[in-house]
Amino acid sequence: MILRLATLNLEQDHKCWKARRELVVAQFGELHPDIWALNELHIPTQTGRWLQSAAARESGTQYALVQQAKAGEDGRMQGEGLLTRYPIVETANLDYHSHDCVALVARLKIAGKLLDVYVTHLIAAKVDDSARQYQASQLLEWMRSRDGADGAAVCGDFNAAPDQPSIQLMAAALRYTQTDPTAFSPLREPGGEPTHPEWLRFDRCIDYIWVSPSIKVHASGLCFNEPAKEDPELWPSDHIGVWADLEIA
Repeated sequence: MILRLATLNLEQDHKCWKARRELVVAQFGELHPDIWALNELHIPTQTGRWLQSAAARESGTQYALVQQAKAGEDGRMQGEGLLTRYPIVETANLDYHSHDCVALVARLKIAGKLLDVYVTHLIAAKVDDSARQYQASQLLEWMRSRDGADGAAVCGDFNAAPDQPSIQLMAAALRYTQTDPTAFSPLREPGGEPTHPEWLRFDRCIDYIWVSPSIKVHASGLCFNEPAKEDPELWPSDHIGVWADLEIA
């Protein structure tokens, strides 16, 4: 059985969110993922719950929502999330005790098999990569402690390109589905500066779907990567997303 998994960093509720969210849902409808990992859900306005309802309307499929706020003060504003149409067996979370970053996992039952889907967002690139190496090592150690699943996938914004040590650490245990550039789009307020003007556009891959050796990748690519037809400065987010069609071997 082949399932479709997608991941996207939402940029909270910034930069014309009410217009962006409609664009996100429209492109979600074209992609129709079975499982959707989300970074930077905006806690005060409950963007996760809004997307859950909108995804159901767009696809005619009911999705369960799992959320985990960040640690510390950041937890008042943003968190990680997962939408899934598959039954959830259990959930858990990990506090890295590092820059308020966290990870969540949901164990899903799919055609009689168990898949652990992890969602995380490592600390931003302005912080030295040693912090992301620590977070990646904590994530991998946590994954090794969780037995009983037939496979695992890890999704999210890792804030590091494939040649950086934190990503090489992940690649020693898992494999990524693509390395196409995912950051950043020219997302901006009307007449304003683009998000992260210090970075080049679409200059490197920092968003990933990782899979364990027991997962077969049938296809993969980029998603949420088209601006609005009527407004070329309106994008789904400041990142573009990643999708993959997977099979639990």
